[in-house]
Amino acid sequence: MKPVPCKGRIHYGWIIAATGTLVLFSCLGLARYAYTMLLPGMQAGLGLAYRQMGFIGTANFTGYLLAVLLAPPLIHRFRPRVMISAGLLLIAVCMLVISRSHGFRAIAFLYMLVGFGGGFANIPMMALVTYWFHSEQRGKAAGLVIGGNGAAIVCAGYLIPLLNRSQGVEGWRSGWLLLGLITMAAAVCAGLTLRNHPSEMGLEPVGRQPPHEPTVPCGEGNTRGILPRLGLLYLAFGATFMVYGTFIVATMVKEYGFSEARAGLYWSWVGVFSVFSGVGFGSLSDRIGRKRGLALVFAVQTAAYLLAGLRLGGAGLAVSISLYGLAVFAIPAIMAAAVGDYLGPSRAAAAFATVTVFFALGQTIGPAGAGLMAGTAGSFSGAYLLSALVTACAGLYAGTLPRPVTTGE
Repeated sequence: MKPVPCKGRIHYGWIIAATGTLVLFSCLGLARYAYTMLLPGMQAGLGLAYRQMGFIGTANFTGYLLAVLLAPPLIHRFRPRVMISAGLLLIAVCMLVISRSHGFRAIAFLYMLVGFGGGFANIPMMALVTYWFHSEQRGKAAGLVIGGNGAAIVCAGYLIPLLNRSQGVEGWRSGWLLLGLITMAAAVCAGLTLRNHPSEMGLEPVGRQPPHEPTVPCGEGNTRGILPRLGLLYLAFGATFMVYGTFIVATMVKEYGFSEARAGLYWSWVGVFSVFSGVGFGSLSDRIGRKRGLALVFAVQTAAYLLAGLRLGGAGLAVSISLYGLAVFAIPAIMAAAVGDYLGPSRAAAAFATVTVFFALGQTIGPAGAGLMAGTAGSFSGAYLLSALVTACAGLYAGTLPRPVTTGE
């Protein structure tokens, strides 16, 4: 049966995107970004040093990197729906076990497996966005999916302090337990709802068919070296945004003297703003082009890191957090759309996995390096200032990207 456009009802592609929001809410939002809220309680309860805090985060990113390397061939064998559900299930089980763990090494190993499951869920989910949406809607759809991360930050910002107040020093354990149960439910939902391709339902992707998909192989014509170039930008993003995302709550508590509840409130602002960051900047990039969208986001992030590093007081920190939230998930949304624009849906999964290797490398070295810097200097200010320098350079580099074939930028 020839695929047909969906008329007169909601296209199932938007059901895929809504389910993807739940997938990202769990596999990255809860599994990774809630860690910054759980960290102060874990540090106090387990007696963790700054160095150990950084290396637990690095263990997660190492697992994510390994999953990214394995994901492309496995997507073709097992298909996205199975991989996403299995990845979420692995995350859920490891979270439940972390809630009962006591040693640094055990938690680091389990959190590495959480990262592995995160990669197995995230890469196929972003590939589904490319399959289900044409270029004119791709940035918006990717942003909607990535908005799940922001919703998870809001949830963690309110939920974790509440658990800590009610459970005391063991509140972080209850936090991991509850997050594991939520992720288990998300795995079931993904298995029931997701579909691997619109052709399975006799549908075309959402949006108007572009005049032609890119036909020039990567490395020729206007796509010459595009994956390494996108990869370097994604590396810069990964190496900087997780320094801030991992340690800003600890910075507020340890360096600014904030209570955990107040720090949680500030962190929830990141979640509120970030719900709109992906879909807002993703939709904007559909209009102004991917390279201009990337450059704009990096400029916003540079301002956020500068304000945090310069330590201008509570007001400066509030602006920093707001700017970080506005831009935090915009880069992944634009990047997911960009690889589809440059290389087409047929190569999107492998291409996104390739650039995500750079991202994973960046987020692996970023928190560990920041933890070592803080251990030496007694403050994270230097790490935030270095992050600002990296994103400023990335913004300039983004402006040199070539024009994608499909967008007419």
